Amino acid sequence: MVAVLGILTIGQSPRTDVQPILEEILSEQMFIQKGALDEFTKDFIEEHLAPSDPSCGYVLTSRLKDGNYVSMDRRKLQPFVQNKIDEFEREGVQYILLLCTGIFKKLKTNTAQIIEPDHIIPPIVKLMLGNKRLGVIVPLKEQINNFDDKFTCAGLEPIFSFASPYVKNREAFHKAGLELKEKTDLILMDCMGYTEEMRQWIVEDTNKPTILSNALIAKVISVFI
Repeated sequence: MVAVLGILTIGQSPRTDVQPILEEILSEQMFIQKGALDEFTKDFIEEHLAPSDPSCGYVLTSRLKDGNYVSMDRRKLQPFVQNKIDEFEREGVQYILLLCTGIFKKLKTNTAQIIEPDHIIPPIVKLMLGNKRLGVIVPLKEQINNFDDKFTCAGLEPIFSFASPYVKNREAFHKAGLELKEKTDLILMDCMGYTEEMRQWIVEDTNKPTILSNALIAKVISVFI
């Protein structure tokens, strides 16, 4: 039986860190995972996909299957993402969830429907937010200034802080939460690598409603797949 839903991480699969969240929400949906970089070593990735200058361009980060993480240039990574989309389609998958909140330009499908969280999450958050203030936590400091018009297109002007889900440093999350506590009313954790434990850390430090991007997109998918 072919899975209806394919989950595509920009790093390597399986994503055992966020799999519990996906399985809980998509409990009745059969899905398969693939990683854009499944066939490649960390050395290859760092040599060929790393940002040449992390302060420029669009930097993304993701988890490898051994628990390590890598930072990548979106332009270099995109062909690898497209290759896995093509592979899913050849296998007859009907829906493909990109397990990344970053923006990719002109990803293509022929028969499957691709679900890109960056197109879905900001408008939903805007509806939830109303006239209140939004805080956004991202994995890397370099990402704060390279979101293109992802949030502004949805009418959002968030305040940012950062803490990596792949380092899992409690103090870093504490700092990120404190930076947003007095300036925001709702917080979005804008990376698919954040876990429920990390969300609870932010709630404890800020006492603010806090959204996990992976849980939100999974709930949206569960309505129509």
